[in-house]
Amino acid sequence: MAEFMDLEAQDGVRMAWNVVPGTKQEAANCVVPVSAIYTPIKPFPNMPLLPYAALRCRTCRSVLNPFSIVDFIARIWICPFCFNRNHFPPQYSSISEDNLPAELFPNYTTIEYAEPQSSPPLPPPVLLFVVDTCIIEEEMTFLKSALSQAIHLLPDNSLVGLITFGTFVQVHELGFSQIPKSYVFRATKDLVSKDQLLEHMSFFLKKPKPPTGVVAGARDGLSPESIARFLLPASECEFALESVLEELQKDPWAVPADQRAIRCTGTALSVAASLLGACVPGSAARIMTFVGGPATEGPGAIVSKNLSEPIRSHKDLDKDSAPYYHKAVKFYEGLSKQLVHQGHVLDLFACALDQVGMAEIKVAVERSGGLVVLAESFGHSVFKDSLRRVFQSGENDLGLSSNGIFEINCSKDIKVQGVIGPCASLEKKGPLCSDNVVGQGGTSAWKLCSLDNATSLSIIFEIARKDSPEATVQSTSNQFYFQFVTYYQHNSGQMRLRVTTLSRRWIAGPGSIQDLIAGFDQEAAAVTMARIVSSKMEIETEFDPIRWLDKALIHLCSRFGDFQKDSPSSFSLSPRLSIFPQFIFHLRRSQFVQVFNNSPDETAYFRMILNRENVANSVVMIQPSLISYSFHSGPEPALLDVAAIAADRILLLDSYFTIVIFHGATIAQWRKAGYHNQPEHQAFAQLLQAPCDEAEAIIKERFPVPRLVVCDQHGSQARFLLAKLNPSATYNSEAPVPGGDVIFTDDVSFEVFLDHLQRLVVQ
Repeated sequence: MAEFMDLEAQDGVRMAWNVVPGTKQEAANCVVPVSAIYTPIKPFPNMPLLPYAALRCRTCRSVLNPFSIVDFIARIWICPFCFNRNHFPPQYSSISEDNLPAELFPNYTTIEYAEPQSSPPLPPPVLLFVVDTCIIEEEMTFLKSALSQAIHLLPDNSLVGLITFGTFVQVHELGFSQIPKSYVFRATKDLVSKDQLLEHMSFFLKKPKPPTGVVAGARDGLSPESIARFLLPASECEFALESVLEELQKDPWAVPADQRAIRCTGTALSVAASLLGACVPGSAARIMTFVGGPATEGPGAIVSKNLSEPIRSHKDLDKDSAPYYHKAVKFYEGLSKQLVHQGHVLDLFACALDQVGMAEIKVAVERSGGLVVLAESFGHSVFKDSLRRVFQSGENDLGLSSNGIFEINCSKDIKVQGVIGPCASLEKKGPLCSDNVVGQGGTSAWKLCSLDNATSLSIIFEIARKDSPEATVQSTSNQFYFQFVTYYQHNSGQMRLRVTTLSRRWIAGPGSIQDLIAGFDQEAAAVTMARIVSSKMEIETEFDPIRWLDKALIHLCSRFGDFQKDSPSSFSLSPRLSIFPQFIFHLRRSQFVQVFNNSPDETAYFRMILNRENVANSVVMIQPSLISYSFHSGPEPALLDVAAIAADRILLLDSYFTIVIFHGATIAQWRKAGYHNQPEHQAFAQLLQAPCDEAEAIIKERFPVPRLVVCDQHGSQARFLLAKLNPSATYNSEAPVPGGDVIFTDDVSFEVFLDHLQRLVVQ
């Protein structure tokens, strides 16, 4: 595993197969698709930043890289993708074998170019707060306090606007400082168009509307003064914003006891998108939405106002008996297209005990690359700390960048099936596009309206080469090349181009199995399978995820395992593959596949985070990590098994969304007796503190901030740990583990799962 991590540390890429199957049939036999999980703007301390424009191939537009063949005498370079010969421009006239430009250094396979500063300065970042007012007073107080803290952390030059919504939508005119003034919209059936909005909000009082053309910002038809009524620099409107927030009241319209509050979330988001589209198109703008309940009115409503009608569950979606669902998804798909076209981002902070409609809004948040946080209350640390992290600068800042375009180039025998992650297709058709589509496919370029240091895209490839006689013979050039190009606006405001070029050996024919195994990255493969299965569960009706994963695992093990026919005990897997069945076992039990006991909103939330995180974090979501603390030994990894529980141990479980500190029965008794406060029991106090320090370190660098649960053995919250453990001892086991615990479940244990797998593989 270490060498794959070294490759990730150099290029930000993890590939499931680091030796690539060379033909279409060979790739089909490998079960796990040829894929890469790439973090486009992962920070690298030693990566050079070149102050000039990248040199591109005339034919395929790929960028000059260390795999290009260079003829120093003729001043020509040959592109490794299309084999076209390109002349070097005059500024490269001094190059030689001893005087290479940085982009040809063999160790600079990832490099970044910064645009020379001759271009006009880019507009400042824009933040439009969209705030739900249909929440109880206590929640309102928490939200107002969190927002006022956030406002103090904003960069001074950023433009800020405020929209509040409940029964009606109110756009606050922060530029009018004499009295609080706002424009009111009611919940309509459709999207609020840009023209309606401009008319309604008196944008053309002083400067008449241009007779032709599209109205788009200060350059096209709007005066800067009219924009400054609603979007002001943070330094100028801090006082106005603070006073509006202070006076913000709960939605004044009375709600009958048998009804839900009238909440028009869809209209508010539509107004916000049209306002930004009219005033600041193409700039780095975010709509930060704070929602405290379900939308019940206007477009995007997810449930009726009557409390007698429950909010849709997974069962309703399966049976197609959720009357509002498809209409709401269609509305948010339209909104996502508008946001992507404008280059703007929708962030969602949902804090409620009930569902708010995240399953419907997911398409707009994911395609615009927005951030998403789900918590129980606006007073919960998950929400408050996550919001603070968005604006925090320093060592753990998110590095939010915007306006990205991501392009792929690869050798002619490889096609791109699609990308799973927070991006939107730019529908750039070409010979690289496969007919089989996964995720956002049918294109070789994607729009990333927002991306941060950890945003990771999963790219699924297809090997297009058919079996031809000469393909099975290892030719001299047995390398496949891949190039990922990301053009984006860095959070410093500068436009940059990040280029990563990879080369991977391909292999075909008899005797290739050992080489394929040697290049198999089981963590990257598990994450790819998790993303694909989540995507299939959303798109395909009648899809059985458990059956699909089981079949894939059986085929993989029968292809790469060693065994004698009909002898399960003879089955063995190479160490390169041995943990993969364990990952699949935990993936089958995870919240991505088992939707029982989760609402559609929670499932949508978990999948959105899985689809944007890097391999290390995604693996923790699939198979949580468990660390054991005791007097006998220092902190050490423990098996994710019920047998790890002991009365004199503390366990720290990290399942990404939740961190659990679990005190064994004896430890809990000692803690309740207060032994850790006595000077002679210093060692016990240190033992109690150690997992808390580790948990704090994890929380500091993670977004969204995980929920921390501190519980005792046999306590009610111990369920957070027990639900994730392998049930090797259940209520009907023959001999329970001494000192351990039993799990009340009918789920099969990993041992039984492995036993069945071996029996099926050797048949």
